[in-house]
Amino acid sequence: MMHILESAAASPWVYLVLFAVAVLDAFFPVVPAETMVITAGVFAAGGQPNLALVILVAAAGAFAGDHVSYQIGRTAGQGLLRRMPPGSKRRAAYEWASRALQERGGLLLVVARYIPGGRTAATMTTGAAAYPRRRFALFDAIAAVSWALYSGLIGYLGGRAFEDDPLRGLLLGLGIAVSITVVVEVTRLLRRRTARPRTPGSRPAPGYADRAESRSN
Repeated sequence: MMHILESAAASPWVYLVLFAVAVLDAFFPVVPAETMVITAGVFAAGGQPNLALVILVAAAGAFAGDHVSYQIGRTAGQGLLRRMPPGSKRRAAYEWASRALQERGGLLLVVARYIPGGRTAATMTTGAAAYPRRRFALFDAIAAVSWALYSGLIGYLGGRAFEDDPLRGLLLGLGIAVSITVVVEVTRLLRRRTARPRTPGSRPAPGYADRAESRSN
C-alpha cells in the first residue's frame, strides 16, 4: 500500500489530484482533502512531491472550492436549510455558522476551517447571508492558505520524524491533526456552554441580507 502511495506522490499528477480534492471538499465534505494534503506532506519530506507546490495547489483548490460553495449558498442556501431536518447535525452546523457570522464576521471562515463540518457550513452561510463577495474572498484567502500550510507542514514534520518509515510519519501527522481538531472542538463546546443564554423572546442579530433590505426600504 505504501509503495502505491509513494509512486503516486512522485507523479506530477499528484498536484492535479490535490487541487481537485481540495475543490470538491468545499461542498462535498466526505472527500478527505486534509488527509490527502497531510499524506503529500509526509512524502514531501523524502523529496517528492515538492512541499511548496503541495501547499500552493491545496490553497488554490480550497479557495476555488469555497467560492463554489459560497455561490451555492447565495443561490439556494435558504432552500437547502429548510430541507434539513430539525435537530440534525448538518442543520446544527449551519445554525452555528449563522450565529458565528453575526458575531465574528469574516473571521468565521478562518475558525470554521478547523471544525468538523464547519468549512461547508461557513461558506454556504456567508453566501446565503449575502456577505460581501470581496470581503469573503479576503478572509477565505487567509483561511485557505493557513489550512494548506497547517496540513502540509504537519505531514512534512511527520515525514521528517520517520524518514525511513512513511507509514509512521503519516500516522503521526494524522494524529496531530486529529488532536488539534479535538482541542478546538472541545474549547468551542465549553465556550458555548458557559456563554450567557439568550433571554426569552430575543432575536438574533440581522444578517447581511436583512440589513441590506432594511436600508433599501
